[in-house]
Amino acid sequence: MEDISIAVIGAGHLGSIHARLWSQQQGARLVAIVDPDELRGRAVAADHGVPWVHDIDALQDTDAVVIATPTVLHHAIAMRCLERGFHTFIEKPVTGTYDEAIELIAKATVTSKVVQVGHVERFNQAVRAVAPFITEPRFIEGHRLSTFKPRAIDVSVIHDLMIHDIDLLLWLTKSHVTDIQATGVAVLTDTPDICNARLTFDNGCVANLTASRISAKPMRKLRVFQRDSYLSLDLADGKVDWYHLIEHGAVDPSHQIMVSTVSTSHGDRTIVYDTPKVDAVNAIAEEQRSFLESISRGTDAAVTLREGAEAVRVAAMIEQHL
Repeated sequence: MEDISIAVIGAGHLGSIHARLWSQQQGARLVAIVDPDELRGRAVAADHGVPWVHDIDALQDTDAVVIATPTVLHHAIAMRCLERGFHTFIEKPVTGTYDEAIELIAKATVTSKVVQVGHVERFNQAVRAVAPFITEPRFIEGHRLSTFKPRAIDVSVIHDLMIHDIDLLLWLTKSHVTDIQATGVAVLTDTPDICNARLTFDNGCVANLTASRISAKPMRKLRVFQRDSYLSLDLADGKVDWYHLIEHGAVDPSHQIMVSTVSTSHGDRTIVYDTPKVDAVNAIAEEQRSFLESISRGTDAAVTLREGAEAVRVAAMIEQHL
């Protein structure tokens, strides 16, 4: 099968990363960089030996595109890309509003093209290592803190940072949000730069999320509590701490450390500290690979447009509760 030709739309920070990784991706061929800023676009294009074009209509011989532009432009660009028959990868958040996302869903349905949303944390090595063990979460706590960067400030911290964890919550709980309590403060921009939200799901799970883009030190952590187990994920370092109950005497010393023995209504149990195997991966490269596979096999994207739309809907609900 011929390599899938890819154009990257947007030559900013994230677009540059995508371009570099696409140029190394097996089964793909980077063919162009699209950006209205000629100086910036030509610079990124030159780095990879591909042409710069000023807009989508100038693209030729292209199978798929990556949209890494400011969020406010996602809807219009994605609509045009689908009209041109391109498979489309859209960085998160998929659109600025839920209504725009619904319009994209309708367009994608008509064109039958693969559309994937860039919720990259699903491909985080720590998340992938423990996702099979997260079966019935009851309480989830997330902290996503960043130092201030003068980019992606066309949206609030909720759509900029917290939306990563909103998507993880929806994916892990497989449930719908029924109640929201939130507070947020605009400090350096015109929209909230720090926010805390408490979400209740219809399966009974409760989550507490904090996101800030004005912190002194960065942090990306997720803690998951469920019956008989507690998992702590450091998404920045890709590490996992896992404490859980097992049958007394069933410790596997190759990767489990016995902490203590407790008596329960089901008999004696052993609390163990576990270290699940974590395979080092580049999460963006992994999501690119999944996009290629969906195109090649004609299957749904790993993160669908409808899932991206739901994350935007919940983010908007949080903003409404501030």
